[in-house]
Amino acid sequence: MSTTSTDPIADMLTRIRNAIAANRAEISLPHSHIKEAVAKLLVENNFIDGVRVEGDKTLKQLVLTLNQDHDNARITEITKLSKPGRRTYVNVKEIPVVKQGRGMVILSTSKGVLSGDQALSEHVGGELICQVY
Repeated sequence: MSTTSTDPIADMLTRIRNAIAANRAEISLPHSHIKEAVAKLLVENNFIDGVRVEGDKTLKQLVLTLNQDHDNARITEITKLSKPGRRTYVNVKEIPVVKQGRGMVILSTSKGVLSGDQALSEHVGGELICQVY
């Protein structure tokens, strides 16, 4: 079975959802720079506990610690917004607010992968990647 996907971000989000449903504290997935940036934003905003990169140059793995053992996950819902068949772009005035500010949206911008709040402060728009609550 191949570990590559046509939409690696959607694969990452699905693995997170499945791990939460199965009460797993840690998951491992193939590494990419954009997945690492999304995971670091989730850590910064206290949705997951940690992220680390394991392995050498050709076989890097991204290991996400969702929560400590026997703790509840802090992610209630994580949804992909932009899909390969229909990309969703927003300017700075159209950046959505998730659950009245209790959630967050992640964007891919010209200044890198940013949360919605960071994109507002940088005054940039971009492609919506996902929303987390």
